[in-house]
Amino acid sequence: MNCAPYVKIPPFVPGLRVGLFGGSFNPPHDGHRSASLLALRRLRLDRIWWLVSPANPLKDKSELAPLAERAEAAVKISRHPRIVVSVLEARIGAAYSYQTITYLKRRCSGVHFVWIMGADNFRSFDRWQHWREIARLVPIAIVDRPGSTLTAPSGRAAETLAAYRVDEADAGCLVTEVPPAFVFLHGPRSPMSSTALRETSQRIIARPKTA
Repeated sequence: MNCAPYVKIPPFVPGLRVGLFGGSFNPPHDGHRSASLLALRRLRLDRIWWLVSPANPLKDKSELAPLAERAEAAVKISRHPRIVVSVLEARIGAAYSYQTITYLKRRCSGVHFVWIMGADNFRSFDRWQHWREIARLVPIAIVDRPGSTLTAPSGRAAETLAAYRVDEADAGCLVTEVPPAFVFLHGPRSPMSSTALRETSQRIIARPKTA
């Protein structure tokens, strides 16, 4: 796959409501798509941009598939006209989400951004570089994940930002809230994970052939 069509900022106009869903997508799966569809509906978004990162500073790079391969798989999995895949971070040299968000806020005047993450990632959000600054730049939507329903809301980041939690009933207003502001979205929880899919694939490859 040629990444060239995906390195630019996706099309936008002032007033657009955009969810930023960043990650390795290694590999992308229907859980990413389900979370995106939930966010599109509950947050009343116009678009969701899947930001396929070159690498994740908190994860083992040795297990990372080539960027072009992950982007191509993301395009196939997304299957929705309002989900847009981008490898912008590779072009601008962004190693951290803070850099990406800052870049987009400066260049997309008038666009209402919200950062979307799974509850499992929110549990370790305080380990992200400049996580407090991220919370001051954009509202955040946390999508419930199996095993994180109870732990994510009690983590360090959640406790620090507790005063800025928006009631889930008002999730549709989150994107225009002045940050910091976050909401916890509950809905159908996908058990799928990129780690589990990689482990399954590795077991299949390693399985001895029978005569």
